[in-house]
Amino acid sequence: MAEVSTGRIVSLAASAFVVLAAEPLFLLVDTAVVGHLGQIPLAGLGAASTLMTLLALVGTSLEYGTTGRAARFFGAGRRDAAVNEGVQASWLALLIGVAVVLIGQLVVDPLTELIVGGPGAVSDAAEAWLRIAILGLPGVLLVLAGNGWMRGVQDTRTPVRIVVLANMLSAIASPLLVYSVGLGLQGSAIANVGAQWVGGTLCVRALRREHVPVRPQWKVMGRQLVVSRDLVLRASAFQASYMTAAGVAGRMGAAQLAAHQIGMQLWNLTALLLDSFAIAAQSLVGASLGSGDAAAAKSTAWRVSRYGLVAGLIFGAIAAAGWYVIPLAFSSDPGVQHQAHLLWPWLVGMMPVGGILFALDGVLIGAGDNAFLRTVTLLSALLGYIPLALCALAFGWGLGGVWAGLATFIVLRFVGMAWRTGSGRWLVVGESRV
Repeated sequence: MAEVSTGRIVSLAASAFVVLAAEPLFLLVDTAVVGHLGQIPLAGLGAASTLMTLLALVGTSLEYGTTGRAARFFGAGRRDAAVNEGVQASWLALLIGVAVVLIGQLVVDPLTELIVGGPGAVSDAAEAWLRIAILGLPGVLLVLAGNGWMRGVQDTRTPVRIVVLANMLSAIASPLLVYSVGLGLQGSAIANVGAQWVGGTLCVRALRREHVPVRPQWKVMGRQLVVSRDLVLRASAFQASYMTAAGVAGRMGAAQLAAHQIGMQLWNLTALLLDSFAIAAQSLVGASLGSGDAAAAKSTAWRVSRYGLVAGLIFGAIAAAGWYVIPLAFSSDPGVQHQAHLLWPWLVGMMPVGGILFALDGVLIGAGDNAFLRTVTLLSALLGYIPLALCALAFGWGLGGVWAGLATFIVLRFVGMAWRTGSGRWLVVGESRV
């Protein structure tokens, strides 16, 4: 068995950490910038960003599917085939991105009203932001496709340069456009679009430097869609849960929705940072299985899980220490701060469990065990998160009840993922699982 070195795991995880941290850190900056415009703009941003994430779910699934397929080819010694996965994923990103922009512009109005509970100031703010921000979606999908193939070939530098540069430009532009130019909430959306297209263009340039054919190959794209199918359903379960929770929070009041936005951005930041070990696992497990070394894949799985647990404990301790200070940084409104304190214990408690869970997610994605990932996520959403969030509204449990649903969702998935990894049923060797 050629065991993967700790240094290789740390190197891949550190690169993924920087890439994953850049986007949510910008969103946190953006949330803080918009938060000081008042409750209504912040609540509108919360509703609109939830919908933007929903529209991008196909791209996220394409990213993870591309990583697994590219990693197996890379492990089998076929870098050209691995990079070709990136070419075809980029074509899909453009086609899907343009289609979603066109459809999204038609449904923005009813969707924003649905998420906030009807027409009004919050709905208007969300619609104004989303109509601009959605224009950057093809760029978002190109970056996701680029991250997918570069992780598959274990490129630890290029994704960092691309994502950091794009988001630094956006972080500088956002406060300037919102305050100095006086565009308010719309300035935030314009900054988003600029960053997304810069990132997408740089990912295309990285592909061109590989000197591989860039023509579309419909059969390869078809296989990528098959791999992505279960991941799309998995992502749909996430988004149905998040939209339900945001809808419930919106019906509780603007302060609850604004606090929920702060909590979700912090959770998403933590989840993505913890996902750095999952990204390392995707690449290393896929490469090990592609080269026929199932023992190395299994060893890597448990090692990244231990690292994820340690990281989760550290993030949990930081969040617990910042119980008072962190919400204050995002809103000066006492009502919003109070609601944030109600969800805080759940936010802190989920982090250590999430550290292990996200690592195991990466293991099974790298192995291409997408059908199980789909099933366990759907069941956890339908039996845990969604019903508890709805009960929080029906029985007056408040925002804490919504977050109890999220914690249940995390625990149910953790139990299922730990059982699956221990069973070894995901250990299928070869350069392609599909």
